[in-house]
Amino acid sequence: MKKIIRIKYMQTENIGRMKYISLFLMGILISFNTLAQNSSNEAKELLDEVSSKMGAYKNMVIGFNSTLVNREAGITNDPPIRGNIVISADKYSLEYLGNSFLFDGKELAVINHEDKEISISRGDLEEEDGFIYPSKLLTFYKDGYNYTIGKLENNKGRKIQYVDLTPIDSNSDIVKVKLGVDAKTKHIYELIQIGSNGAETTFTITKFKKDQPISEKSFSLNRDKYSNLGYLID
Repeated sequence: MKKIIRIKYMQTENIGRMKYISLFLMGILISFNTLAQNSSNEAKELLDEVSSKMGAYKNMVIGFNSTLVNREAGITNDPPIRGNIVISADKYSLEYLGNSFLFDGKELAVINHEDKEISISRGDLEEEDGFIYPSKLLTFYKDGYNYTIGKLENNKGRKIQYVDLTPIDSNSDIVKVKLGVDAKTKHIYELIQIGSNGAETTFTITKFKKDQPISEKSFSLNRDKYSNLGYLID
């Protein structure tokens, strides 16, 4: 069921074999010398600071753009695909690729609005092939990854500090991930994911609000509402 959900709801014709929505990673082992270890410690301190700061918010409302480029396959999605996600602790509500994903901490409902079908599974989706789901956005790096501090870049007056991450699992479909952090706010700004097939997927945060007045009901499926609209609930 989980593989079917990913294939059916996370792919569109214009981006071909794209399998991932978030970050919400990785691909090859690297060895560390003393200099690299210092870089790793600096990267971990920054990631821990980001996780601690963003994790302390009651909730986050995030708007993002995603792009996919695979020059070898001749694939480029333009204009970028827009999405929105609301995160509160381990709960989330995601709007992406014309579908809705609702996770109330226990059940995940995937709503296909085009086909008027809803699939429900117990628990959040498991990580597969390096895919990081929304509820793991702030903690995914803590287990299974190596990381070093990357470049500090200037983006329209904003200083963005990048952290380069690679998986410990050498069989991962992901080669590398670059996580961009706003050096001033310590908020995630961008995630660039590079696959072993040459595909480069970029998620850029375009809107960020914290501690908004959000009802807990927004993370749960209203069965009566969708039944009355003619949706088939599995």
